Amino acid sequence: MGFKLYREPDPAKAENSIMFCGWPGIGNIGILAIDTLKELLKAQEIGQIEPWEFFEPYKVTIEGGLLKDLEFPSNKFYLQQFKDQGLLFFIGQQQPSEPRTRYAQGQKAYQMANLVLDVAEKFGCQRIYTSGAAVTQIHHTAKPRVWAVPNNQNLAKEIKQYQNTVLMSEIEGRGDQGLITGLNGLLLGVAKKRGLDAICLMGEIPYYLQAAPWPYPKASKSVLEVITTILGLKVDLTALEELSQKIEQQIDDFLESLYKTEAIPPEIRDEIEKLRYTEPAELGPITEEEQKRIMEHIDELFDQGGRPDERHL
Repeated sequence: MGFKLYREPDPAKAENSIMFCGWPGIGNIGILAIDTLKELLKAQEIGQIEPWEFFEPYKVTIEGGLLKDLEFPSNKFYLQQFKDQGLLFFIGQQQPSEPRTRYAQGQKAYQMANLVLDVAEKFGCQRIYTSGAAVTQIHHTAKPRVWAVPNNQNLAKEIKQYQNTVLMSEIEGRGDQGLITGLNGLLLGVAKKRGLDAICLMGEIPYYLQAAPWPYPKASKSVLEVITTILGLKVDLTALEELSQKIEQQIDDFLESLYKTEAIPPEIRDEIEKLRYTEPAELGPITEEEQKRIMEHIDELFDQGGRPDERHL
């Protein structure tokens, strides 16, 4: 069990590198942001984590009555040089999880986090970025902010310099508390034990969309804007913006159809629409009662397939 590299680091360049990690999650916000950056920079595949100990095969190919191949979720590394530093990417199609758990946790997740950081250190990375979703009270027509969680206090001052970014610990009503599930949070802790700086950047997503089966690229774009500012990099995010507009329209159409058919109670409709005219900074934390009241209706509709045609997403 371990990783396989097709390319060894260049000793002359294996210094002051940065790693970006992305996995599927709510709205696929993190993986869409990191994968988009990887594609824009044309980073080249350089290795992978061997899947045997982490995942069950999702496809078995039989040919001539004999087993030909087993296909597993991929977890790959990519590399590109930018200015005087290496940019290392880790893109995972799936997070390892224990039975009856939704997010990565347990021994397998801990092992994968360490393997990812083994490769990061091999390529001289001194900083790690992960990305995910921040479920909050925001309307889908609003520009998502980026919540940041560093693994040491020395990074807090730097984070405050970036536009549209807020430390999760300083969001009103959170009481300096927060929770990051899965490998995004685990990697911060493992990196800290190794003496590596790490920051999780989370794009806001409306809590009434957290169970939706489509991506939320508007938040991915916000995350990418922060990352490119950090790197001093100019990239064309037109494709991501166009996808954001397309999905926003489909969300509008979906909600309107629910309102017309009274598939959700009028008071739930009013709560969602109230968010349209409220600034994010004015919103407090989501109470369990608020979330339960809305999500018990929205979740049921998603489970029943009452959603926009996914073929167009």
